[in-house]
Amino acid sequence: MKICITTMGPNLDAPIDPRFGRCQFFLMVDSESLKFEAIPNQGMGAMRGAGIAAAQIVASSGAKAVITGNVGPNAFMVLNQSGIKVFAGVLGVTAKQALEAFKNGQIPETPGPTAPGIGPGGGFGGGRGPGGGRGRGGRGW
Repeated sequence: MKICITTMGPNLDAPIDPRFGRCQFFLMVDSESLKFEAIPNQGMGAMRGAGIAAAQIVASSGAKAVITGNVGPNAFMVLNQSGIKVFAGVLGVTAKQALEAFKNGQIPETPGPTAPGIGPGGGFGGGRGPGGGRGRGGRGW
């Protein structure tokens, strides 16, 4: 089965990236052979829509499951509608360790989003942050 794992690096020894839509890499792994392809996330710096764009990349790859730290509501909806199972809440391990836990049935399927969405007014703010520079307002991610 093809599985997408969000990582901070381009190999199986890379740590899981806690962000789905803004992860550094999508590691597309064959769960049986462990052959993989690392796809840099071109949308990680997008002002908006990163989660939806990431979910579309995963859906077009043919992956049947995603292993990640957190996934927002819009990305979860696209993944769910594409028939892709989400396994979130995986943190502090490498892609290889996460894959092994997944294969052993130790990671439960996630029934819904694990990160809040950003609604109107929840994005970047214009106020001054600590130190006098322009800071990020709203929720700040």
